[in-house]
Amino acid sequence: MDVIESLAGDLSGLRVLVVEDEAAISLLLEDMLLDFGCEVVGPSARLAAALEAVEKEKVDIAILDVNVAGESIYPVAEALQARSIPFVFSTGYGSQGIKDSFRDRPVLQKPFAQHDLKQKLLQARRNGD
Repeated sequence: MDVIESLAGDLSGLRVLVVEDEAAISLLLEDMLLDFGCEVVGPSARLAAALEAVEKEKVDIAILDVNVAGESIYPVAEALQARSIPFVFSTGYGSQGIKDSFRDRPVLQKPFAQHDLKQKLLQARRNGD
């Protein structure tokens, strides 16, 4: 088993919604997710596009930047929660910047490594919704 295969773990085949407005981070996430064997939905760089993706696309799990183009991500988090779709917050501000009602969700601290991303995604899947 090679390194990439061992990184995939339980994530292979999952459709992952990526909501991120920074192009470089979005590309990094996409590359990492493809290494895990995931299919990337999006990425969405705007709140409206992310909400539309949640409504219209098959999504197994999501990675949500907390602040997307100056807008709070919480409407997307609420839409995912209503559909019992697990998600991970991505932020440079740590878990202190997360709304109280979502403090139980995994938080991926920017900058992050591929191993960190995998662990947070697996944690979100274990916790379910």
